[in-house]
Amino acid sequence: MSQDPSTEVVARELRGNILLVMINNPPVNALGVAVRCGIVAAIDAADADPAVQAVLIIGTGRNFIAGADIREFGKPPLPPSLPDVCNRIEACSKPVVAAIHGAALGGGLEIALAAHYRLAATDVKLGLPEVQLGLMPGAGGTQRTPRLIGAKAALDLMLSGRHMGAEEAHALGLVDRLGHSNDILADGLAYTQELLATHAPVRRTRDAQALSDRQANRASIEAVRAETGKKSRGLFSPLKIVEAVEAALDKSFDEGLRIERELFLQCLDSAQRAGLIHAFFAEREVLKAPETRNTKPRAIAHVGVVGGGTMGAGIAVAVLDAGLSVTMIERDEAALARGHAHIEKVYNGLIAKGRMTTDAKAANLARFVGSTSYDALAPADIVIEAVFEDMAVKQAVFAELDRVCKPGAVLATNTSYLDIDVIAASISRPADVVGLHFFSPANIMKLLEIVVPAKVSADVVATAFELAKKLHKVPVRAGVCDGFIGNRILAAYRMAADYMMEDGASPYQIDQAVRDFGYPMGPFQVSDLAGGDIGWATRKRKAATRDPRARYVQIADRICERGWFGQKTGRGYYLYPEGARTGTPDPEIEAIIDAERARAGITPRSFTNEEIMRRYMAAMINEGANVVHQRIALRPLDVDVTFLYGYGFPRHRGGPMKYADTLGLPKVLADIREFAKEDPLFWQPSPLLVELVERGANFDSLNKSE
Repeated sequence: MSQDPSTEVVARELRGNILLVMINNPPVNALGVAVRCGIVAAIDAADADPAVQAVLIIGTGRNFIAGADIREFGKPPLPPSLPDVCNRIEACSKPVVAAIHGAALGGGLEIALAAHYRLAATDVKLGLPEVQLGLMPGAGGTQRTPRLIGAKAALDLMLSGRHMGAEEAHALGLVDRLGHSNDILADGLAYTQELLATHAPVRRTRDAQALSDRQANRASIEAVRAETGKKSRGLFSPLKIVEAVEAALDKSFDEGLRIERELFLQCLDSAQRAGLIHAFFAEREVLKAPETRNTKPRAIAHVGVVGGGTMGAGIAVAVLDAGLSVTMIERDEAALARGHAHIEKVYNGLIAKGRMTTDAKAANLARFVGSTSYDALAPADIVIEAVFEDMAVKQAVFAELDRVCKPGAVLATNTSYLDIDVIAASISRPADVVGLHFFSPANIMKLLEIVVPAKVSADVVATAFELAKKLHKVPVRAGVCDGFIGNRILAAYRMAADYMMEDGASPYQIDQAVRDFGYPMGPFQVSDLAGGDIGWATRKRKAATRDPRARYVQIADRICERGWFGQKTGRGYYLYPEGARTGTPDPEIEAIIDAERARAGITPRSFTNEEIMRRYMAAMINEGANVVHQRIALRPLDVDVTFLYGYGFPRHRGGPMKYADTLGLPKVLADIREFAKEDPLFWQPSPLLVELVERGANFDSLNKSE
């Protein structure tokens, strides 16, 4: 059969009376314009050729179609549009079968839904994850999916963005047949021949009847709408998805498609979509550190963990979950038993929630050993120190590691603030020393700051990135300074919050303003969760070097002096009666704040929530700019990813530096200069911010120049 050379990414071949249509657009068969053109041309050819009795669509390589072509994001769309392609498939006068293997995501699944019959291999990942990019299915996904599987299951798939496997998809009716071999082509041809032999009709998804029980589907939509309104507070696209599925119930198919398209274009125009797309690309870009280019990582099979506290145990769980062996070192048998108990507690909690089996727990713990002797670390490929945040303590640990670890072992510290160059200089092999700053709880939090000291070998940094990949963490390269990227910036905006608290805003109003912005928790709630004693210890450590001209708010010290360290002591900024996880405001805290204002000679004034966020974000952005300016972070996007994955920054805003670009850097700089009239020492504009405003540039321009 002849073929237009412009559509070579979609190959056509007549197999008897079946037109085989093969999507061949490596690496993932993305739906670029050439693929869209090729599919339409293939369906047109099938309709026009009397020798063709059915069409079979498959993907070559490892996937069916993994979604849109990300190279086309943000560019004017070229025809044919994906809705037109799907409608053309569905309108074909001959049966069209989609034989799916690997990923069929987003537009890839919408293509399959437009086919008349669907066969799925056992390895499929089916999903409509557009919500994660601030979008919604826009090529009939919100109309065809509920017609096949009902409103409740369709909304779950679209609002979660999750992947569905073959068995679940078959049970729900999303696919019609499961493949039984590893040969998707053979299975697809056999199924299509069977359909022809039984004179199976053209069966259009638009006519499917899963929405026929209107009352049950209406109830599902209303329940999901209420839940989504609470869960996705402030997010734009989730409620648009609910609205589109409601149109599938109430309107004709063609009217539903029109409404879907209208809502899709609204999502496309939203600032949230831009923020989420930025987050999507930034997460991929952070993997590109200079040391990882053309550098082979060292082998990792056996990991040592020094310290069995909450952090050490969390790191051990993350490593065990990755299928690696762990040797934990503690100072005595009692401490080792507590470390083992911490790990057991994590696994028992997962078992109780049905997210782990007892067999899986046993298999993980079979790879765990504990010891009170550093000599047990002799076979370790990498050792992660997770002991108390004290330089002398950490140097003592590293002296032992220097003594017992094999040549080529990577020696990592989990310090949050301390100077890793000093730690590295204290042993005979500084080139093997790297920072691995995990975030608590280490088995759950995705961020891993990889801190690069001056003398570290490139292959050690590459090994750290490889370990992050094995642990399913999002790694961000950071330079050495007090607090690295995240905690250094945190110190600045937390100081701004403390100043506002002393000046008249209550900690509860500040927390509320930050939550309304999109954070899950405010700064004072976070302090209570982490433990106020941690920040107190840091402040005492820095007291000797603090600039005597700098304003110092003592409210947190007064609270800590009373032994109120947050959730673990039952009170901090909030009260936590009887072990409650959610705090309630404490009148005694307000009294402490009033007394401190009087001591400092401050007459309190009121702040609006908008004024709170202007100062909070200006401090965060300004220090973020300093971190980039000083090359602690390579690019602004490294700051963004740090805050998205380590500090709960609302993903739809893209990160603090992307948010600054959204506001406009001249506005941010004007705010900082206005606040500097009150406190010129704290509100010093970052040289980078000033330079970018003078050039008319933004932070994103620096992401592209690296």
